[in-house]
Amino acid sequence: MSLDHPLRRLLQPDWVVPGTLAELPLAALLERPSKPIRALVLDVDRTLLPRRQTLVPESMRLWLQAASQQVPIHLLSNNPSRLRIGAVAALFNLPFTNAAGKPRRSALRRVLAELELPPSQVALIGDRLFTDVMAGNRLGLFTVLVKPIDPNGQPCQRDRLQKLELRLARMLGTNLGANLGTNLGTNLGTKLT
Repeated sequence: MSLDHPLRRLLQPDWVVPGTLAELPLAALLERPSKPIRALVLDVDRTLLPRRQTLVPESMRLWLQAASQQVPIHLLSNNPSRLRIGAVAALFNLPFTNAAGKPRRSALRRVLAELELPPSQVALIGDRLFTDVMAGNRLGLFTVLVKPIDPNGQPCQRDRLQKLELRLARMLGTNLGANLGTNLGTNLGTKLT
């Protein structure tokens, strides 16, 4: 049973990627026919960096290097450790915000002001509906939900928190089905389970 709940719109990602950030086809994201993406805001923990790990997996490192050559990137994390998030940002010479308090908007508003772009030209990519997707949707960013990564940089197969969030979002009426990628001109959107 699904409800038409007010949170439904806030929990609706624009694109659900069936794998990790490293599997997100950058060209399809940046070259959207309706509104091209001119900058990326990336979550760090479980999106770029595995839980309790300090090394960025090779697949993430390669994706991030390629992306940073094409568009500005800002790392935005709820993690309070400036040392941890700053170390990742320093590896790629990227600006960062730690202790962002997502889904609150204040930190994300500061990032948008620094980027000097309208929200519709910025994509927020993360692994959590109730923080990353909700924060981006509250300000009108293009939101992308990816699978969290495991210590090997692969999609985490036992992520209970994302599964719970997806279940709750579906109960609220959010469509997390296979047609979400069609607005990018691809078939890459999928239902995460």
